[in-house]
Amino acid sequence: MDPIRNPFAPGAGQRPPELAGRVRELQAFEVVLERVARGRPERSLMLTGLRGVGKTVLLGELRSKAIKHGWGAGKIEARPDTELRRPLSAALHRAIRDLAVRHRAPDRVEQVLGVLKAFALRANKPDAKLRDRWQPGIDVPAAQGRADSGDIEIDLVELFTEVAELAADVGTGVALLIDEIQDLLPEDVSALCAACHELSQSGAPLVVVGAGLPHVPAVLSASKSYSERLFRYARIDRLEREDADLAVMAPIEREDAGIEPEALDALFDASGGYPYFIQAYGKAAWDAAPADPITVKDVQVAAPEAEAELAVGFFGSRYERATPAEREYLLAMAELTQGRDEPAGTADVAVYLGRKPSSLSPARDSLMKKGLVYSAERGHIAFTVPHFGHYLLGRD
Repeated sequence: MDPIRNPFAPGAGQRPPELAGRVRELQAFEVVLERVARGRPERSLMLTGLRGVGKTVLLGELRSKAIKHGWGAGKIEARPDTELRRPLSAALHRAIRDLAVRHRAPDRVEQVLGVLKAFALRANKPDAKLRDRWQPGIDVPAAQGRADSGDIEIDLVELFTEVAELAADVGTGVALLIDEIQDLLPEDVSALCAACHELSQSGAPLVVVGAGLPHVPAVLSASKSYSERLFRYARIDRLEREDADLAVMAPIEREDAGIEPEALDALFDASGGYPYFIQAYGKAAWDAAPADPITVKDVQVAAPEAEAELAVGFFGSRYERATPAEREYLLAMAELTQGRDEPAGTADVAVYLGRKPSSLSPARDSLMKKGLVYSAERGHIAFTVPHFGHYLLGRD
C-alpha cells in the first residue's frame, strides 16, 4: 500500500487516532465552556495518565474547542527547573489577542496588556544586565502596582483576575492549557492553585486545563491541601477494544482501504490499546501491506519494524537519559514486575539490589524528576511509560 498515503504517519489524516474514545472528555469540556461563560461555578480540569495515551493531543483539541467558542486560549508545556512566569506570559498574550478581536474598547485591551507586561518583566532577575533582560514583545507600557510585586502567588491572582474580566467583557472566557504540569516548580504549583481558588470564589471566566502523569493529584495536594476541591480529575487510559479498533479503521477507511478482523486482533494485542502504540503499529502495518486489505500476516511482518522504531524513539530516548545507577534501579523494577505494567515495592527494589532503601533514594528521586517513574502509591513505584519493563527485559 502507498506509504505516501499512510494515514498513521505523524500529521496524517483529519482526526488523529489518539482522539478515539475521548468523546466523554470532549463533551464534558463543552459543558465547562458553557457553564463558565454563563457565570456559573465550575472547576478547572486535570487530565492524568501514562505517557502514550494521547493527553497532549487531547489538550490540543480542547484548546481548539475553546477557540471555536470564542474564548481566548493559550497553551504551554511545563519544563523541569523552569519558572512559570515567562511561558505563562506568552500563553496569556496569545489568549488576550484572541479576545481583542471581539473587544470594542482598545484602551481596555491595552490596559490588560500593560498588566501582563508588568507580570512578564518580573521574570528578569533584579541584578540582570540590560543586555540580558528579557522583553516580552508586548507593545504597550508596563502597568504599575498590579501583578508586579515579584511574589508569584499574588501576581498570578491579580493577572488572572484582569484577564478573566477582559473575557467577561465579551461574554466568553479564557482557557489556559498546561502540559506536563507535574514539572512545574513547587512555588508555581502553589501559585496556580491559589489563583484557581480565587477565581472559583469569584466565578471569573478563566479555567486551567492541565495534563500530566498519574501522580499529578499528589503534586497539587502537597502544594495546597484544598486543591482536591479546585480541579476535576479525568484519568486518560488506554483504549477499550471497540475504540482501539475505531482508531485503526477510521484512518484506513478514509483512504478507501480495509483491514481484516484478524489483523485488528493482532494490532490490539501488540499495542495493548495505547494510542501511541496503535499509531506506531498501524503505520508499520500499512507500509508492510502489499495490497488491500491489511492482513494478519502484514501485521506480523510489520511488528519488528514498529518495535525497532519504538525502541529508539519512544523507549530508548528515555532510557538514554538515565544514569548507570538509575538504569540499575529501572532494571530492578522490570525484573520484579516481570515486565508487566504494574508497580514495584520500593522496599522490594532495595532487597533485590542488596542495598539500603535510603541509599537508593537519590536514584529514585532523580528518575521521578526526569518523568521516567512515578509514585503509584505509598511505598510503590511504577513506570510512566507503558511496556517499559518489557522493553528493558528485552534489551541485549
